[in-house]
Amino acid sequence: MRIKDLGEFGLIKRIGRLLPPCSGDVVVGVGDDVAVVDTGGKHYLLLTCDIQVENTHFLPSVSPYQLGLKAAAVNLSDIGAKGGEPLHFLVSLALRAETSVEWVDEFYRGLGEGASRHGADIIGGNLSHTQGPQVVDLFLTGRVKKEELLLRGGARPGDKVLVTGQLGNAKGGLFLLTQEDLREKLTPERAEALLTALLTPTPRVREGQAIARTGKATAMLDISDGLAQDLLHICEASRVGVRIWAEKIPFSFALEELGQLLGTPPWLLALEGGEDYELCFTSPAEEAEELAEEVERTTGIPVTIIGEVLPQEEERWLVTPQGEERLLSPRGWNHFREAKDGS
Repeated sequence: MRIKDLGEFGLIKRIGRLLPPCSGDVVVGVGDDVAVVDTGGKHYLLLTCDIQVENTHFLPSVSPYQLGLKAAAVNLSDIGAKGGEPLHFLVSLALRAETSVEWVDEFYRGLGEGASRHGADIIGGNLSHTQGPQVVDLFLTGRVKKEELLLRGGARPGDKVLVTGQLGNAKGGLFLLTQEDLREKLTPERAEALLTALLTPTPRVREGQAIARTGKATAMLDISDGLAQDLLHICEASRVGVRIWAEKIPFSFALEELGQLLGTPPWLLALEGGEDYELCFTSPAEEAEELAEEVERTTGIPVTIIGEVLPQEEERWLVTPQGEERLLSPRGWNHFREAKDGS
């Protein structure tokens, strides 16, 4: 069997079975984007890491400043999705010898700005040489009050499904980055909005903290691999089904215009697009609207109810704008099963 036959998530499960048992202080281990450790006191320790590989996650044409901002955002998003406070970054870089020192300067300028916007700092790391693609590997710690920790496994039948912001803009940006003829057909403002969403996403750290503080959410994660795929992670961890209404999925006018050029419904781009780094979360039906209003009032970011949680035996469904029910398939980004054009 080859890795591509398993895919990213199958490989993670296989690795998990090979590892020795975790110690008693580990609350959440392998299988989640963030490890959670009980070190005593009022807070849990949060730990996450993420890697950016040239020509897989980013193109050489992307500026090092943008790469630094995005590398920070990817990790910050994971901490925010637990309701947590980011603390300390460690950074490992594998660089080609001919890389300019100015490239490194600009990368750390972007990384430092991204970290400081959310109260985190950079406390160390490692440097190595490579003759192949350059690699950025970040490790981030954080903390969260024990009563505010949100995991994937808390959704219950009857809950509503909510998302922050607008979805699909990063996927739209990837189309524009790799197909310049499309960029020229959009208005400059809308093209810029899609590219910005891809190249320098905004992690919803404040929003995640605001959601957690209310005590009204039951499960949460960030949308990194696409709404369809990430929502199914909640279903699997919570052992529930789900029904999503396509017409409720929020998307931008820029994505709508791009969808017209591509001949693809914008809600489908929003459903399957990865790297949005918005939040997907669940809440009891009687509290969902109040939660959405409270988060939007606190942060200024809109929150939309897009579906409902079902019992596990009722499976997982997408309702199209025409009212047709389809099984919700885990379409989105999956390492090892597909080649990515880079972002």
